[in-house]
Amino acid sequence: MTYQGYGMTIPFDGVPLHEQRDWIVELADLGYTDVWSSEANGADGFTPLALASVWAPSLRLGSAIVPSFTRGPATLAQCVASLADAAPGRVAFGIGTSSNVIVERWNDIPFTEPFKKTRDTVRFLRAALTGEKVKADYDTFSVNGFKLGIVPEQQPKILVAALRQGMLRLAGAEGDGAIVNWLGAEDVSTVAPYVHEGGPDKEVVARIFVAPTEDRDTVMALGRYAIAAYLTVPVYAEFHRWLGREEQLQPMWDLWKAGDRKAALAAIPDSLVDTLIVHGSPEACREHIARYQENGITTPALAILPFGVDQRQAIRDLAPR
Repeated sequence: MTYQGYGMTIPFDGVPLHEQRDWIVELADLGYTDVWSSEANGADGFTPLALASVWAPSLRLGSAIVPSFTRGPATLAQCVASLADAAPGRVAFGIGTSSNVIVERWNDIPFTEPFKKTRDTVRFLRAALTGEKVKADYDTFSVNGFKLGIVPEQQPKILVAALRQGMLRLAGAEGDGAIVNWLGAEDVSTVAPYVHEGGPDKEVVARIFVAPTEDRDTVMALGRYAIAAYLTVPVYAEFHRWLGREEQLQPMWDLWKAGDRKAALAAIPDSLVDTLIVHGSPEACREHIARYQENGITTPALAILPFGVDQRQAIRDLAPR
């Protein structure tokens, strides 16, 4: 039977990590099943989960996502194994290509053959985490004789961040499921079938951006900034072309490329903000989140957008009923 969860993204913005214990404990008390980290320019993908593993031992620990490029294979295996050893049976490790911005611009690592790099890393982790000695030449790297010194009691799930067909199929075929991002509830029925080609029990986790506020003007203004920040990145632009939004987004892309940021933001239609960002009253938000679940999302991983909302109250308002 496929795992069904209801998660929240951690850590919370603007709150020091060492002060978030009560927040994490409250998530578990409110009925959240999972916490999900990410890794871009804030906290790393493992430290918040390690803290949560001790603070709230009932929660599943997920990463959405850790890039396949930014750690060497052996180091990455050590990180995953350490977390899985600390929290047996509670780890869903999410790995993905990340983007040219994070990999190339920020980490000075060539963003080459991202599909193969992620596939090879999944294959390596599957072998290494069992404790076997790995001596293998993959398409994008080689490992010569690495043997993991910590073997988890229970193998962690490995989920693959996926946008289009190739990665979605990889997630289903070689991973335990997919992690999807920046899509609408109705888009789930387009992406989920590719994952389920690998089996009906595969997970489809979605990071869902939520602003539980009825201040529509603020959501529209700030939502455009959030959408532009992601959907101008090539991997996300191609994803939304594939989903059929080229006509809707081409004016924004053209203006952004020309350097007219203000006009580019204005070119993003309200309807797209309504599609990609869950907002409104807490009841309206929960109804919107439920549509993702009805269409095939097994675990929504909510990410609260700091659009003038009280984050602590938001986690209470959005808690599962």
